[in-house]
Amino acid sequence: MKRILPYPLLSLSLLVMWLLLNQSLGLGQILLGAFIAVMAGLVTAALDPPKPKVRSYLAILKLLWVVVIDVLRSNIEVVGVILSGRSRETNRFIEIPLELRDRVGLTILACIITATPGSAWLNYDSFRGVVLIHVLDLQDEAVWIATVKQRYEALLLEIFQ
Repeated sequence: MKRILPYPLLSLSLLVMWLLLNQSLGLGQILLGAFIAVMAGLVTAALDPPKPKVRSYLAILKLLWVVVIDVLRSNIEVVGVILSGRSRETNRFIEIPLELRDRVGLTILACIITATPGSAWLNYDSFRGVVLIHVLDLQDEAVWIATVKQRYEALLLEIFQ
């Protein structure tokens, strides 16, 4: 069974998401969703993702809370930037040096930065340990660097390293 469903929770989640996103619930949609879910699990197994070693589950809850608050606050700020029209003058690229080297931690950090409205993870230079991000409304580069390092990277270091 492990050969067919190496990641059963992933496959089940994908099937449920497929069925929720489709407007009709017929046998064809169920079979197509199941096929896609099983294939996604097999492809993920072929990639052989690293098994994360979590060191602090409490830090995961803290990080989740911080991210939810930051995403909500950022949504409000992005609406203000768009309505005021100042995004053309203040959007910039910045480089942030990171201490984090864990692949899973870096992946989560990339998801957090990209999921937060007004910012996007563009490139990671593993040799220098520097991430390039784009910020829609960059008022102070030092504040952004401190935000990423203190609010996200510190918790990810606590979780994974």
